[in-house]
Amino acid sequence: MYKLLKIILAILSVVLILFFLVVQIVPPIVDKDFNTVTLKGPYTVTEETRALYNSLDFVADLHCDVLLWKRNINQKHDYGHVDIPRMQEARLALQAFTIVSKTPKNMNFDMNTGETDNITSLYIAQGRPLKSWFSLKERALVQCEKLYDYASNSEGDFRVITSRNEFKEYLSDRKNQEGLTAGYLGVEGMQILEGELANVKVMYDAGIRMMAPVHFFDNELGGSAHGVSKEGLTGFGKKVIKEMEARHMIVDLSHSAPALIDDVLEMATRPLLVSHTGVKGTCDNVRNLSDEHLIKIANTGGIIGIALFEPAVCGTDALATARAIKYATDLVGVEHIALGSDFDGAFTMHFDVTGYPLLVEELMKIEYSHEDIGLIMGGNVKRFMLANLPQE
Repeated sequence: MYKLLKIILAILSVVLILFFLVVQIVPPIVDKDFNTVTLKGPYTVTEETRALYNSLDFVADLHCDVLLWKRNINQKHDYGHVDIPRMQEARLALQAFTIVSKTPKNMNFDMNTGETDNITSLYIAQGRPLKSWFSLKERALVQCEKLYDYASNSEGDFRVITSRNEFKEYLSDRKNQEGLTAGYLGVEGMQILEGELANVKVMYDAGIRMMAPVHFFDNELGGSAHGVSKEGLTGFGKKVIKEMEARHMIVDLSHSAPALIDDVLEMATRPLLVSHTGVKGTCDNVRNLSDEHLIKIANTGGIIGIALFEPAVCGTDALATARAIKYATDLVGVEHIALGSDFDGAFTMHFDVTGYPLLVEELMKIEYSHEDIGLIMGGNVKRFMLANLPQE
């Protein structure tokens, strides 16, 4: 028996050592492989562009999935798209940190089911807490906790925003503290609710202030643009939207099937948001918004974040995103358009967060005014958050 026990302990020791090695070695390799850029920095622009960019009052981005990866964002990295030092270098005032909980294997743009899951193996390889390996709800909560940990360890350089009062205080403090930056929490796909309406409050209490009903597959709330059914809101989905509005949580229509967008538009009483998208007018695919939906979302007082990756804008550089912005602003007005990069979303981006001056340079070539560039680059987001976050 003693000999058998020694063998079991030896096997367990080997397994633990192998697991430790996997946790240390594999996650950065996967991160580097998935989150690449078309153009590596440092990024060069004209003196005029740099001066205009540095004069912008508020730069903001509505979508980033960096919390999915095992990357300490308090440190600067030479891979991936976002960390706090690079946010500071980019003078980024507000970044949405959006939570990915599940993606299907062999994921595509047109038709996915929710039967398989890429994230389970990723969470295990990253050594995430055991409770999050097989619970989508816990996966979301673990990512929320991580962002607050980054804030606590940032030496006062980074804050998590959850209310208008906090946002106003941040805006005031930022005038006197160079390098101060902030983020807020969002969700890609409300499968994290696990079919329980009460979990809306759980997510609210965890600091989440923006949620999209679906991601790359259909769930209990309704149909994804990339799913099978292409259906609208379910009865449960309608209850969730009402609960979100009651709590002043922002409804994000990214990845939603057109029928689901229609259903939310019909029942919404508050402004809507699309955190990261392209427009069919410059890049026609199931992922992107039609003219009709752009107009209707803008008419709610909403804003639309234009993305930075090829499938969204049909191009691999800042010009492609600028063209999508131009199309959208011509259609609905500059006051409804923002940035929604999808940084660290397992796509190749035009550039990392420090490359935003390249986009400003393209907007200047299109002859946007300084004021309009300021609105697109973050002014619209600042106005939207001041109007739509919970008061306290």
